[in-house]
Amino acid sequence: MSETHDHGLPPKSSVRRWFLTTNHKDVGVLYLITALFFLVFGGLLALLFRLELVTPGADLLGPLGYNQAVSTHGLLMVFWFISPFAFGFANYVVPLQIGADDLAFPRLNALSYWLYLFSGLLMGVSFFQGSTFAGGWTMYAPLNTPAYIPGEGLGATSVVLALIMFTAAITLGSVNFLTTFYRMRAEGLRMRDLPIFSLSINLTVWMMLFAFAALLAALMILASDHIVGTSYFQYANDGSTMATDADNPGASLLWAHLFWFFGHPEVYIVFFPALGVMAECFQTFTGRRLVGRKWFIISMVLVALQSFLVWMHHMFLTGINLPIKTVFMATTIGISLPFDLMVFSLVYTMAKGRVRFTTPFLFSLGGLILFIVGGITGVFLGAIVLDYQFRGTYWVVAHFHYVMVAGVTALVGGLYYWFPKITGRMYDERLGKLHFAVYFVGFNLLYFPMFVAWETPRRVFTYPAGLQLWHSMATVGGFVLAVSFLVMFYNLYVSLWRGEDAGENPWDYATSAEWSVPSPPPLENFPGLPSYADGSLSFLSDEAVRRRLPGSGVAADGSGAETDGGTATASGTPAATGTAHEMGDEHASHASLWPFLIALCGFVAFLGLSGVRTGSTVYVALAAVGGAATLCSLVGLAREPFSAPEMAIAERWPFARVERPKLGLWFFLASDIVLFGAFIGSYAFVRVAYGWEAWHELIPAAHTTMPGLVNTYLLLTSSFLVVLAMVAAERGSRRGTTAALAGTVALGVGFLVNKALEWQHLFHISSGQFPEGWALSTNIASSTFYLTTGLHGAHVVVGLLICGYMTVRAWNGAYQGEDRAIEYFGLYWHFVDIVWLVLFPLFYIL
Repeated sequence: MSETHDHGLPPKSSVRRWFLTTNHKDVGVLYLITALFFLVFGGLLALLFRLELVTPGADLLGPLGYNQAVSTHGLLMVFWFISPFAFGFANYVVPLQIGADDLAFPRLNALSYWLYLFSGLLMGVSFFQGSTFAGGWTMYAPLNTPAYIPGEGLGATSVVLALIMFTAAITLGSVNFLTTFYRMRAEGLRMRDLPIFSLSINLTVWMMLFAFAALLAALMILASDHIVGTSYFQYANDGSTMATDADNPGASLLWAHLFWFFGHPEVYIVFFPALGVMAECFQTFTGRRLVGRKWFIISMVLVALQSFLVWMHHMFLTGINLPIKTVFMATTIGISLPFDLMVFSLVYTMAKGRVRFTTPFLFSLGGLILFIVGGITGVFLGAIVLDYQFRGTYWVVAHFHYVMVAGVTALVGGLYYWFPKITGRMYDERLGKLHFAVYFVGFNLLYFPMFVAWETPRRVFTYPAGLQLWHSMATVGGFVLAVSFLVMFYNLYVSLWRGEDAGENPWDYATSAEWSVPSPPPLENFPGLPSYADGSLSFLSDEAVRRRLPGSGVAADGSGAETDGGTATASGTPAATGTAHEMGDEHASHASLWPFLIALCGFVAFLGLSGVRTGSTVYVALAAVGGAATLCSLVGLAREPFSAPEMAIAERWPFARVERPKLGLWFFLASDIVLFGAFIGSYAFVRVAYGWEAWHELIPAAHTTMPGLVNTYLLLTSSFLVVLAMVAAERGSRRGTTAALAGTVALGVGFLVNKALEWQHLFHISSGQFPEGWALSTNIASSTFYLTTGLHGAHVVVGLLICGYMTVRAWNGAYQGEDRAIEYFGLYWHFVDIVWLVLFPLFYIL
């Protein structure tokens, strides 16, 4: 596409474009390339420790090197490769499949990518800070705390901060995708009519919204243990002895609850996009609609819901009582039943269709076969008795990889499937099939021997000498698997430059909307406004849209439309009937440097935070400069258009009457509820573990109710002023709006000043029980108090920054007769106030 049609973007051949772009297709390509880089990174680490395991001793890497390689391999693959790889396809394909020009918030989409990239770079930097994290990818407590990390542990702290940055990227992406799904579907496109891949992404981001919020809470608590010395996950360490009856007896179990509440949904977060790719490829390459499509969708919904009810099966070996373990054993076995339905659906689709064994189909079929093996072996672990035998062995390692890397297998099929759409070129089919053959052999040669050598202790570099043959086979399999990816990279690179022209649709029976536009698609995706109002895809011209706007007469939920599957004609694509875009001549600006700058400055700030506890001037300066620059960059982003232009006619059930920014804010607050819930739940958990009444012995008498009561009145009054600001804006009163917003700022500042005075007093009290004051690291009660109320205080600071910015704008005449921006801020501010109404009795009265 020529530069003049790219709305401020340089051409794709320019490096500048990739730093400026906010277009969903460009961001999708960036995700794919970056995820493949992390695949190579994590894969090289895997080859290193597979070489170590050729013999039952630490001959190559040494104990610490082995532990670092295993831990970071797991973290890189689970977080920085598999899900981002899937969301590269999601970014590129989902807007095309649902009929949108872009995602709802293009700049947030770009920011999500850059946060992801810089979080991975921070992970890489950790290798150069003495040693990186070496406590296993599950990061079990107390091995994740500074007392049990060799040296200063700066690399481990960087890994924790990198995960926080990654989780922030995930949260932004989840909010963005959900808002897009419910506000930007083409007319007549009901949720149940979405292509299976888009449906799988919809369910995935729902799970991500809540699961990653729990992980974020765990990581923030762990980061505070590293940086400011709180004691959530730490035990007392007396020489070589760990005192399990220290002042936080529930530390290890608390981490396990928080991590696995995220960790088990993460399995489905990883696998659902792969399942969507399988369904797309099975339909396309059998020429048949997915058999039992309705039940396939219902099964996915059931799994998404149940995924949050099975986490404790990872904790069968802990001291949790048997009745609770039995309940979780039942939910674990129960979650396998919907998967049975999905597997049968795919198998019957293949049986009833006419299969064409293309490269995408081979990888999809291979992924299904491998997943069946992984699923069956996983049911063993769902039984309490068998779990006692298999837990902590290579049976778990083999099962885990047969599930997770089965998902990778299908996603590689997706790469071949959409490669023609993304590049406009066809890959070499013979090389693709060679890749699959080598990949499938290498995969099974790598992972199946682990079932046979299951008695090998997990995460340990020594094993019984009699198992050496199986480990040698696995190492050979690892290198064969690596060679298969070299074939893939060569094939795709050469095809990118010399491949045959793909045309709009190289697959005879692909019918979803992305195959109705050129390959690669134009910047604005469609030649007109997409519509399924008559049951099939068509494009409305500007004139047609204008005629429809005054009174369309189309039902709010549109009409049913098959968007994928069915026994399709060979062409399978509709013809365009118009040449216009949504909202006439209004287009989204696709260029902004601020997302890149925010992520870069955040990277600098987090790098500084990783070493501030050492007192190093360099680290402190990096944290201060990076934090200030991040704030300035956020202000720069706030001055640009926040969202893409609204579609003139779209399917918006069930949120037709909720504006796009408000809906995005709702989704964010839903995630924030889980974040605060995890913090409050952690407080309750450790207090119960310590003793609810005995807890009072850990709190000084100087910790009185009055400061909390004063702050309660301050926040409640500030919420009332936000309502007054809305009323004044609606009436067009500039002074009233400005005064109410300024009053909100003043009361918020009063809240923070009062809290600072309270903290200062508690820090410096001197009594027989607390001669050195009551600081963050004094005991578990002080840690929970300062950290939980501190998290709330950070939300107050964010609100004050927003409100201060809005006050200046109101003084300059903004918001007159239009109170929506103040209403959106009010939703956030009222939420912050409600959270305080929960925290006040917990920390000041009970």
